[in-house]
Amino acid sequence: MKALAQGMALSALLASGMAAQAGNLVVSVLDKDGKPVQDAVVVVTPASKGAAPKNPLPLQATINQEKMQFIPAVTVVPVGAKVHFINNDPWDHHVRSSPAGMGQFSATNAGFELRLEGKPDGKPGKSADVTLDKAGVLGATLLGCFIHGSMRGYIYASESPWAAKTSSEGIATFEDLPEGAAQVKVWQADQLIDIAPQQVTVGAVLAKNVMQLTVAPRRRRS
Repeated sequence: MKALAQGMALSALLASGMAAQAGNLVVSVLDKDGKPVQDAVVVVTPASKGAAPKNPLPLQATINQEKMQFIPAVTVVPVGAKVHFINNDPWDHHVRSSPAGMGQFSATNAGFELRLEGKPDGKPGKSADVTLDKAGVLGATLLGCFIHGSMRGYIYASESPWAAKTSSEGIATFEDLPEGAAQVKVWQADQLIDIAPQQVTVGAVLAKNVMQLTVAPRRRRS
């Protein structure tokens, strides 16, 4: 009986430990007027190291140049990911990069640069790959085109495996986070001065967090 009781107690302890290993977090990002912000990047860094999400960030991503836009406008990948650029416009484009927040492209802060010829009629668009494994790619990178100055796009290369863009409702949801303390930070293209990260506690109960920008992001043309 004693051995049975000890076994049952051990099983209960293991079960409670397994149940307490992971938790969920919902982050809401608002602008200065309290409206939801789409395509903000939310990065969660748990204090507990070593765990990984069930659905990790993609190691490959595709960014199209189409109608003189970068599509998607914001791409989130892990550091070391390969990004595939395709020009689907009939005219030539550049892809040039610089750390986001510079306000303009500078030769002293240049990242990668390439040129893509216009798409021939009836043929696939010209393409090129860039691997984000060099210095200067961590965090947010601004994308532009030498030929068309109005073109803007962004890549966010995250060190944390828990990173996501907000939905049209301004929501980013994270599942299976390690329980315990975690830091939440938000990046958004029009927020030139970063807002302070917040500390949250992830547990068995769904955690919710609200991050508010000090700007009202500009609407993108469609």
